[in-house]
Amino acid sequence: MTTHDYDLFVIGGGSGGVRAARRAAQAGKRVAIAEEYRYGGTCVIRGCVPKKLMVYASQFSAHFEDAAGFGWNVGSRDFSWETLVANIDGELDRLEGLYRSNLERSGVQTLMSRAVLEGPNRIRLTDTDTVVSADKILIAVGGRPNPHTDLPGAEHCLTSNELFHLKKQPERLVILGGGYIAVEFANIFLGLGTDVTLVYRGQEILQGFDDDIRTGLHRQMSNKGMSVRCRQTFSEVRRKPDGGFEAVLDNGEVLDADEVLLAIGRKANTENLGCEAAGVELDERGGIKVDDYSRTTVENIYAVGDVTNRVQLTPVAIHEAMCFVETVYRNNPTRPDYDTIPTAVFSQPEIGTVGLTETEAARTFQDVAIFKTDFKPMVNTLSGRDERMMMKLVVDRASDRVVGVHVLGPHAGELAQVLGIAVKARLTKSQFDATMALHPSAAEELVTMYEPSYLLRKGERVEG
Repeated sequence: MTTHDYDLFVIGGGSGGVRAARRAAQAGKRVAIAEEYRYGGTCVIRGCVPKKLMVYASQFSAHFEDAAGFGWNVGSRDFSWETLVANIDGELDRLEGLYRSNLERSGVQTLMSRAVLEGPNRIRLTDTDTVVSADKILIAVGGRPNPHTDLPGAEHCLTSNELFHLKKQPERLVILGGGYIAVEFANIFLGLGTDVTLVYRGQEILQGFDDDIRTGLHRQMSNKGMSVRCRQTFSEVRRKPDGGFEAVLDNGEVLDADEVLLAIGRKANTENLGCEAAGVELDERGGIKVDDYSRTTVENIYAVGDVTNRVQLTPVAIHEAMCFVETVYRNNPTRPDYDTIPTAVFSQPEIGTVGLTETEAARTFQDVAIFKTDFKPMVNTLSGRDERMMMKLVVDRASDRVVGVHVLGPHAGELAQVLGIAVKARLTKSQFDATMALHPSAAEELVTMYEPSYLLRKGERVEG
């Protein structure tokens, strides 16, 4: 019987890798985890956490404006980018320390090193140039922003990684991209006082989200003064003699910018990982191929999280890690469940969504009822803020099941988590209707839309 240094070796100290390492160690396994940068991964270090803290910061400009309608005089105010960045960095240091201490308390050996596969059971630690062996290997190295190297001048541009470490807040920011990362950063910097232009080659921002929500958010972003350019893209980015930049659009228009951000997707961190040496196959986009139980093409090597190009969300990576431990160490084969994942876009206003969009439901079911409401939420009445809230229920008429819920407005992300439970539980529209409304609240609209706004029969819209 072959004796290995470890029962499990985890490559990558992000959310998925950390959860798997801790759970396996708690199950009595000898576990090591290697991280080459900082424990916490994309989410904690340069993703969800710092971005959400920036979202909070950017909302105060609107809160100060709205306060006057409620009788408050907040006086003069100014914003310090340097203070915000320093405070965020302090919080990230605290969280990284917690990640490492929790691992070590669970009995996991933590290593600060890049780890490279050298075979099905062998891993090289590059900082010491030593090789260790493991019975099982879990790859959880995540992904990174797509650098768009085929764009002339891409070397002058930022990705989301660098945006968190700017020494100075840009007065003018031009963003290429229309996904949730591009949209969130556009709203953050607009709220902080930066002049923002968002350029997206598609027909409308946030492809894959419900069409009404997409157009509603686009309209409100434009109403706040953001320039949103759809059906356009960059042809070149040039550095100016004064240190600024010019983003040249495909129609020849030139946009001046202090910084240019590329937010055009992400790619798996599989380069120079040793996948070929170990026999681990990659998909056409460079992600690791896995089966329903996160096993790669090598029997004892598994992969979870963004590196697999499945669903690129932190809670999904954690869920996949827990399923891995159940499957491998608890004799309980468990497939990750990707059905009805609640999702939020921390734009301003927020988006919260779960389940099928109207378009997806029309392709899936013969007969669909759409319940939709659009109103000014109470929080915007005295303030005079001209922002509306939208809620939409998508219902399969044959079963009466609510198969999708979409919200645009204040606290929509928080609502999405609770609505995710309802949709996951396959609740019906009748059960929504039978639920007592909480008044006064915006959320009461979710249980008081009694008549459909319109119907979809075989994909064709008819009046309700």
